[in-house]
Amino acid sequence: MNFATLPLSPQMLQTIESLGYKEMTPIQAQSLPSILEGRDIIAQAKTGSGKTAAFGIGLLHHLNVKKFRVQSLVLCPTRELADQVAKELRRLARFQHNIKILMLSGGESFGRQLGSLAHQAHIIVGTPGRVLKHLNKESLELSNLNTLVFDEADRMLDMGFIEEIESVLAFVPKERQTLLFSATYDDEILQISKRIQNNALHVKTAAQEVQNKIVQEFYETNDKVDTLIKILANYKPENVIVFTNTKLEAKELAESLVQNKIDALAIHGDLEQYERNDVLVQFANKSCPVLVATDVAARGLDIKDLSMVVNYDLPHSMETYTHRIGRTGRAGAEGIAVTLYNEYEAQKIEPYEEDEKHVFLDASALKKEQGFEMKPQYVTLVIEGGKKDKIRAGDILGALTGDAGLQGSSIGKIDLYDRQSYVAIENSLIDEAYKKLKNGKIKNRKFSVWVL
Repeated sequence: MNFATLPLSPQMLQTIESLGYKEMTPIQAQSLPSILEGRDIIAQAKTGSGKTAAFGIGLLHHLNVKKFRVQSLVLCPTRELADQVAKELRRLARFQHNIKILMLSGGESFGRQLGSLAHQAHIIVGTPGRVLKHLNKESLELSNLNTLVFDEADRMLDMGFIEEIESVLAFVPKERQTLLFSATYDDEILQISKRIQNNALHVKTAAQEVQNKIVQEFYETNDKVDTLIKILANYKPENVIVFTNTKLEAKELAESLVQNKIDALAIHGDLEQYERNDVLVQFANKSCPVLVATDVAARGLDIKDLSMVVNYDLPHSMETYTHRIGRTGRAGAEGIAVTLYNEYEAQKIEPYEEDEKHVFLDASALKKEQGFEMKPQYVTLVIEGGKKDKIRAGDILGALTGDAGLQGSSIGKIDLYDRQSYVAIENSLIDEAYKKLKNGKIKNRKFSVWVL
C-alpha cells in the first residue's frame, strides 16, 4: 500500500508525500501498477475513493514535458467535476516545472479557451461537448495523445453524452492507453469498455465485491394500500417498483398513492408509446420515486440503483417472483423486497415459507407516520427538439449552465429522442430553468419547452 513500492521518480514521490498521501487507497493499490505499465483499466470507483490520484499519477508518469503537445485527455460529465480534477492534477504536477494543464468546459469563454490552446498544453481536462467543439473547429489536436481517461463514465451516459464520446473517439489515435472509471459496473459500461479498450484489466475493490444482499419480507394484511404506505414511511426508499397483476390495479393503486401524497406513476399495457416514454423517463431520472407496474409493462426495464421492489400482488410463479426481486440489490448495494398478501392469498404462500431467507412479519406492528410524503429529487423538463434537430446533450447542458446559470450538479439525466429531449432538473430550480429555456435559445434556436 506504500507509494514507494511503485516505479515513480523521487520528485513525484516527494510531491505525493507533501500532499498528505500516506498510503494507497484500495483503488490506487489495485490499479496504479497496471496503469504505470500502460495497460487499459476499467475500474469501479466512487467519488472519494482516490481515483483522480490513481489516473493522475499514471498520466503524469508517462508525460514527456519537453514535448509541448496534448498527451492526455480526461473527459468528465460536468464542469464542476472537470474543475476538481484539473485542480488535483495541478497539485500532483508540482514535482515538475512547466506542465501545462488546461480545462475545456461549457459555461466558459470559448474565445479565451482558443487563446490558451494556441500556446498548446500537455493535459486537457474537459466535458465532452466543449472538447468536441474545439476538435471540430481544429483548435484542439490530439494526434500525440497517449492516455485517454473517462471519469464517471456512467454519469456521462446518464447525461446522454454517448454521441459526443463516439465523435471524440474519431479524433484520437487507435494506439493509446484508455482508462475508464465508473461508479457502477453494468452491461452498458462493459459493452463500451469492449469497444473502446484493449484487453482492459477489471478493477473492483474488495469492499465493492460484497455479494448482493436482498432483504425479503412478507406481510399478511387486509388493507394493502395502508400497509404499503407504512412500509414506505418506515424504509424511506429512494425509488420503488410496485408490481400488480392487472392493468386496472396498477392504475388505481398509483392514483391512491398520489392521493396519499406519494408521487407515483403507473405503467401498463393500455398506455400509448409516448405516454410509456414519459413515465419511464421520469422514473429513471428520479423525477418520480414510485413506479406501479404490471410484469408485461416492466419487461426490458433496467433501472440502476433500485432501492426496493414491492409485490403488491403475489406473483403467478416463483420464477416471476425471482425476476421481480432481482431488480434490486444490484452492484453490491443492499436491496429490499416486500411481498404483501391477504387472507385469500394465504394458501398460496406455502412455497415461500420453505425458504429461510423469507422473513414473515406482522403488518399490525408497522406504525403510521404522520405527515409522511414522498416527493421526487428532480422534475423533468421536456424540450421539443432532439437528435433529428442535431441537438446534443452538451448543447442542452451548455444552455442551462451558460445563459441560464445553473450548476452542472443541479442537472440530472438527459435523454435524447428523435424529436424530443428530457432533462431532469433539481426540484427547487425547475421554475428558473423553465423560464430561462423558454425565453432563451439552444444552438441559437428557440424550442418549445414544458414541464412534465
